[in-house]
This record gives sequence, C-alpha cells and structure tokens, in this order.
Amino acid sequence: MSEEVWVDLPGRGYAIRIGEGLIDRAGAEMAAVLRRPRVFVLTDETVAALHLDRFRAGCAAHGVGVEALALPAGEATKCWARLEEAVEWLLECRVERNDMVVALGGGVIGDLAGFAAAILRRGVDFIQVPTTLLAQVDSSVGGKTGINSPRGKNLIGAFHQPRLVLADTGLLATLPRRDFLAGYGEVVKYGLLGDASFFGWLETNGPALRDGDRAALRHAVRRSCEMKAEIVLRDETEQGDRALLNLGHTFCHALEAATGYSDRLLHGEGVAIGCGLALELSARLGLCSQENPVRLRAHLRQMGARAALSDIPGPLPDADALIDLMRQDKKVRDGAITFILTHDIGAAFIARDVDLAPVRAVLADALAERRAA
Repeated sequence: MSEEVWVDLPGRGYAIRIGEGLIDRAGAEMAAVLRRPRVFVLTDETVAALHLDRFRAGCAAHGVGVEALALPAGEATKCWARLEEAVEWLLECRVERNDMVVALGGGVIGDLAGFAAAILRRGVDFIQVPTTLLAQVDSSVGGKTGINSPRGKNLIGAFHQPRLVLADTGLLATLPRRDFLAGYGEVVKYGLLGDASFFGWLETNGPALRDGDRAALRHAVRRSCEMKAEIVLRDETEQGDRALLNLGHTFCHALEAATGYSDRLLHGEGVAIGCGLALELSARLGLCSQENPVRLRAHLRQMGARAALSDIPGPLPDADALIDLMRQDKKVRDGAITFILTHDIGAAFIARDVDLAPVRAVLADALAERRAA
C-alpha cells in the first residue's frame, strides 16, 4: 500500500509516492513518465550494494532496462570532479532528451544526479528514488539540485524538478541509526517552521518512529512532504517563502564547511543543531520563549540525536570564523546574512536585518559550553 502527495506545479506536476515495496515495482511505478523503456541510474557504492539489484529486478519485471554508475558515498561526492564523471558517463551512454536519469540514493546523489540531468543536453528528465530519511522528507522534493564549492554548500546548482519521487519507506530499515537520526533533523524542522501540532506529535511518537513503527514513519514522511510541497508551490525558486525551509541551515552550512563536509557532521545533524541555534538566537532577541530551544534539545536528546555543538567531535573555529563562513551562504543578499527565526514553535519567519552581535554571542556561548562539556 502506498500514499501519494501531489506537487501541483502548473504543467510540471509530479507525484511523491510513499510506502513500502515501491522499489520492487519500480518499472510499473515509472511507466507513466518513461518515453523509452530504459533508465540511467546514478547511485553510490553503498546504496548500490544494498538496493541496486532490487531496483534492476523491479524494472526488468516491467521490461525496463537499467544502466548504472556507482559513485563513492559521502558529501565529498558533491563536487565538480564527480559531476564531470557523471555527465561524461551519461554522454558515453548516449543519453538523449527522451531518456530518464534516476537518482537512487540519499541527498548527495539526488542533488548531483538532478544537476547532471539539468545541464545534460540542456535538460533531461529525472526521477528521484530516495533511500534515506533525509532525502525522502526533504531533498528529493522541490527541484533543488547542485554541488558544493570549497567556498560553501550548494553554491553551484539549478532548479530542475523531478518527474516522479518514489519514497520506499521499507528501505529505511537498512539505514545505520546515526543516518536515520540525521534525517530526523529535517523531519523536526518541519514542525518547528510551520506546524506546532506536528512537532507535538513527534515528541509523542518520535521514539516509536525511530524504533520501527511503520505507520508512524509513513505519517512523518507524508506530513513532511506535504509541507514542503505547499511551500514549493508558493515559491518554487526561493524568492520568498521557500527560504523558510532553510530553518537551521545558515548555522548548519557554516558548521559543515568548518568540519570539511566530513563524517564529523552529517547534514541532518547540522540541521538539528542549527535549528537549536536559530531558536536560541530567536529567544535572545526576545522573539520567542527560552523554553523553545530547551524543548527542542530535550526532544533530540530523547531521540538519541545530536543536539548541540558539544556533540560535534574535533576542533571548531571561533564565533567570528563561523560568521565569516555564513557570509558565503547562498541566501546572503546585499552582503547581509539571512536567518530563519521563530516567534514560537511552528511560527518561523525570514529575517534579513539581524544584528550580528547576538549571533556572535549565541555562538560564543555554545562554543564555551562545548569546551566545558
């Protein structure tokens, strides 16, 4: 049984299908959007070992052929060199505009494969088959594609909407606990930015979701996708409201750059920690209650997730250096850093005129707590 969320973009609408076993029916699920019975899969070596054979079989059962390239796993793959490798492989395979690229993997593969599809022959269609919680609830939906630069996260990319998203929640059982909890950081973000009742539901049901409750997991994925779809429909190319989806990300991207996009800090972990810092900044500015960041961190701790700078191993730069990294964020306008702040849980807003003195103070205090831990 699967559920569906529709992203109703005019002339470019697509379905997000959510449920178990979708990968085993991949050929049938994709049939309506394929113009030729073949697909070209970009994946990573970890995902290929776990899921590529099942995907091939699910395609073969409906007469769909599969060619695949497995790239190294990890955030470092979102770079020029791997993008070039992917594009050259697709060209070697003689991919045409009528063909379909498939991103089989987490957020890294989804972003890179989508960008490769966007620039190949000035645009080839692609399908997202997200295999991580983070990708299923966030990065596979909405059409943001791209790679990182040494100067910052996601600074090179394009908007290129998928034709279909197949979110097989059964695949999440193969995720290491840390990766699952990293993805949960994006789930929590949706409650914080626009649905206080969903955050309350997570506080009650999060542990069951973490421990394998299938119905709870489907609900969390579906509600997250519904919220993202609603925001994307209002603002596809992030001229306004879509920036709300970056709650926690201004801090997160600076921390990812500071840790070298390494496994010291997974993206979803950075989002969760960044959300805590954004709520802390909101409280310091008198915009929300100090109870809000405390409540968030208590829930993340309950889940066993990373919640603060003290949970990041290894050295971190000082507050001023982190702010300098924030200045490379793609949301900077006229030299000013954009922050997503909150009036309360479920009530986020975009702030473009934040005094950096309280930002520096929040970071300095968090770094001091880290040293004392």
